Amino acid sequence: MQAAAKQSSVLPGAYAAAALTVLLWGANPAITKLAVAGIDPVLVGMLRPVVAAIFLLPCIVFVPIRMPVDTSGWGWLVLSSVAGFIGFTILFSMGVQQTSAAHAALINAGIPVFSGLFGAISERRIPGRAWLFGMGVALFGEVFLISFRDAGAGEATVSGDLLCLGASVSAGFGYVVGARAAARIGSLSVTFWGICIAAVMVFPVMLFYGADTDLTALPAVSVYAVLYLAIGASVIGYIAWYWALDRGGIVRIAPVQFAMPVVSLILAVVLLGETLTLPLIASTVIIVSGIVFARKG
Repeated sequence: MQAAAKQSSVLPGAYAAAALTVLLWGANPAITKLAVAGIDPVLVGMLRPVVAAIFLLPCIVFVPIRMPVDTSGWGWLVLSSVAGFIGFTILFSMGVQQTSAAHAALINAGIPVFSGLFGAISERRIPGRAWLFGMGVALFGEVFLISFRDAGAGEATVSGDLLCLGASVSAGFGYVVGARAAARIGSLSVTFWGICIAAVMVFPVMLFYGADTDLTALPAVSVYAVLYLAIGASVIGYIAWYWALDRGGIVRIAPVQFAMPVVSLILAVVLLGETLTLPLIASTVIIVSGIVFARKG
């Protein structure tokens, strides 16, 4: 009785944290669009982990951060860092510059399918029929979105959509190897070290790549957008999401993510004035429906 009462008192906070994460992550496509409007997209992708690491470093004094104790643990951690905090951020920034925020958002919605695919491969198991059917439906929605060109697609290009697709694949792989590392040292530690490792890797490259960039000439809105992506999405978003999963349970909280593409589409329309067309709506329904089936499998 007491346990049930305690659980019911915790759930509202867990759902609130999950909703905050969906809002923060759902804004990624639109905010990235604002960032790359004034800053080179590759530079934006590298700035994300560097700025996030600067923000995170003081946290090590107040939060217990565990480290892997063996080579394989560090290997999973480095792979998750490269895939999630370097590959995804750079490919996604490049893709968003060449496509619409709405297209990027819906392609991004397919990340859970790629996570499931890589998870099945790593565990050497054959997924259930529901998962295979759901994956097929979601991928069909992705292909339909990328291949269908209409007046509402605006600045969306096939190359931009494919870069966003590559970013989703990279993120899906990063989630799977990150989960391997998290099983040993915890999700918060994986996030902390993942961001810091990525920052160390890209920092010297960023200095060379951005050597000719005039920092004083960067548009303020693009700078604020990078700060949001680094601190809001990469740091606060991950912490809030893991806290919500821990307090509310994966089964209860994970479905909240299904609202993310809807949030992204709304923000693309409100913040960027993009057009919500029938193909976009159809793609949303197909992709989200496929993910729901895949989750059940």
